[in-house]
Amino acid sequence: MAPGPGTRPLADRVKQAVFGALEPLLEGCAVLDVCAGSGAAAVEALSRGAARAVLVERDRGALEAIAENLRRAGVAERAVVVRREALVAMRALASAGDRFDLAVVDPPYADTALRDAILVRLGAPDGPLAAGASVVVTAYWRDLPADTIGLLRSMRVRRFGETAIVFYRRDAGGIAAAG
Repeated sequence: MAPGPGTRPLADRVKQAVFGALEPLLEGCAVLDVCAGSGAAAVEALSRGAARAVLVERDRGALEAIAENLRRAGVAERAVVVRREALVAMRALASAGDRFDLAVVDPPYADTALRDAILVRLGAPDGPLAAGASVVVTAYWRDLPADTIGLLRSMRVRRFGETAIVFYRRDAGGIAAAG
């Protein structure tokens, strides 16, 4: 189920490539899906062995699509949906001691300020990522985020038409972005 005109779902081809690369890391991991849209990234991660997912989305229509997609995929019991602004939600999750092994960041391409602020928060020492966590961010291929953002280091960039996928790893060992 698509969330509506205000969101751009992760294309199937891109989703399959990303999660094919990440699959060895997914078994038992905790996933944070920021700007979740339809929830496709979290559903894919849960379907491939992730233990749990937190989906952050502020749009009401998207939240309805997420709930339906989690239900249809049979993974709703391992997911928590948070209706909040991304930065507020990430601060609350980090403050509660919640840590994630993988974060997927798929904001509107035009909102580079939001994308960069999310990456700064994820790369902060007190952010919601576990040591060695992987981060996957979508961007317009001509407007990529920085190679290094706090504790995040770019490991790889893949291009799919107008979309670029940037794989980061949070310093301090542990899970690394697959290649």
